[in-house]
Amino acid sequence: MTTLALIDYGAGNLHSVHNALRKAGAEDAVITADPALVAKADRIVLPGVGAFRACMDALSAIPGMIDAMNEAVGERGTPFLGVCVGMQLLADAGEEFGRHEGLGWVPGTVRRIEPTDPTIKVPHMGWNKVTLNGAPPLLETGEAYFLHSYHFEADDPAHVAAVTDHGGPLVAAVARDTIIGCQFHPEKSQTYGISFLSRFLKWRP
Repeated sequence: MTTLALIDYGAGNLHSVHNALRKAGAEDAVITADPALVAKADRIVLPGVGAFRACMDALSAIPGMIDAMNEAVGERGTPFLGVCVGMQLLADAGEEFGRHEGLGWVPGTVRRIEPTDPTIKVPHMGWNKVTLNGAPPLLETGEAYFLHSYHFEADDPAHVAAVTDHGGPLVAAVARDTIIGCQFHPEKSQTYGISFLSRFLKWRP
């Protein structure tokens, strides 16, 4: 039986993401803080709400968790999805409340949104269009729900899977190898979000 590990590290939106995964067809989704289960899971989802440093500290505080993630994703190529701050943690570093190291799986830095139009408010909150960048896996053009003040600046444009616009282009999703991350909240994006999660569950990268 396949297993999807939804990592529990006090990320805030854990249960709403779990419910959305179940709606998308993930009957095998298990909420877990057990590195051993994460290491052997068939798919991994890392949710996240809050500040970059707090989320990274919480993830690092679980003994063996980051090692288990590196083993599963980096060595075995387990399909991985990062959601919101879970996506941002894929970067080399985040600059929220100082500069802090991330997982370093997708080279880049998470920086505060600086709109070109000063009348545009931060955080970027609400529904916005997701536009594909090239032909990335899993994603489709459509409307998704966003809530964030910091955004992912990827070092390699090839890792930018989709963009949105809020006083200038912002990364909506990143992808590399068996890793995908979305800045939007699929659990709040209704049909668009559930369809995206459903495709992730069937993904064979």
